[in-house]
Amino acid sequence: MTYELKTKRNDGSVDAYLDTVTNEKRRNDALSVREIMGRVTGLEPKLWGKSLIGFGSYHYKYKSGQEGEWPITAVAPRKQALSVYIMPGFKAYGDLMKKLGQYKTGVSCLYVKRLEDVEIVVLEELIARSVADMRRLYPEDANRKG
Repeated sequence: MTYELKTKRNDGSVDAYLDTVTNEKRRNDALSVREIMGRVTGLEPKLWGKSLIGFGSYHYKYKSGQEGEWPITAVAPRKQALSVYIMPGFKAYGDLMKKLGQYKTGVSCLYVKRLEDVEIVVLEELIARSVADMRRLYPEDANRKG
């Protein structure tokens, strides 16, 4: 049985989606992170699924045989927190994580309640290093414009 990933890049409008985010603080934080990601990647944001703002993409394939496309970095203004996707995870970035501020993490997700809870220059460096690492790990994919 093949697993079908529900969150896929689509032609939806990132701006139109952000206009639907009713929490003004969360929307503004997402706009700020979107701007950082655009500057770091040199790419335009794309909507993935209904609520993920992604930049670039790479093709992954797990040992289980599951494979798919995913952004090299992304942001999502969720109800509980702003989710910032750092796809390589956080092990290689301990120096930055110590200086970042208040946050929680999942495997590849950084959860920030309010953007002012973190050091923006450190967040930008974290995003930049993770994008550079993704581009090294997936050179044929992560450097595409799509």
